[in-house]
Amino acid sequence: MKNLLLISAKYNSGADCAALSLLNTLSNEAREKDRESYYKSLSGLARHLLEGPVFFQSLLKPAVPRNQEALKALGVIEGVSVPKGPLTEEQWKTFTASCKAADEALISFTAALKEEDLRAPVKVPFYKGNPEAVPLYFVLQNLFTHGVHHRGQISQILDELKIEHTYSSLKPELLG
Repeated sequence: MKNLLLISAKYNSGADCAALSLLNTLSNEAREKDRESYYKSLSGLARHLLEGPVFFQSLLKPAVPRNQEALKALGVIEGVSVPKGPLTEEQWKTFTASCKAADEALISFTAALKEEDLRAPVKVPFYKGNPEAVPLYFVLQNLFTHGVHHRGQISQILDELKIEHTYSSLKPELLG
């Protein structure tokens, strides 16, 4: 199971890098334009991608209290903040560096896990107490699926703009 999660972490990192590289080619105005998606702009969707690891790292830490290597990896994400509202060109550059750091931290975190860690209970606030906790592997799988979902939304907007992209394909080179 750990190997599959590690593949997902690497895929997400590669796909995030490819998507952000493509968004880097757009003007700041094009990234910030309201595209009528839930998160409004391409930049808003990208910022929401970073919200996943930032939010989930606080849930993951208590699940692996004795795994120092995993905790160290999560420490990188702890220092990342997600900017709110439209970004300037300079803020975008800082933001993309934060995304890369968060993705690398998730790869390191996943690589540091032991098989028994994967079954550790993670208390989750979003199921209204039913269940109160789910296994760590379930949280990671959902975090990686979150990225696929929102990169798909970015993909749809790029399709509508007739901007060629390939980051949403299952390609081995996205495994980092």
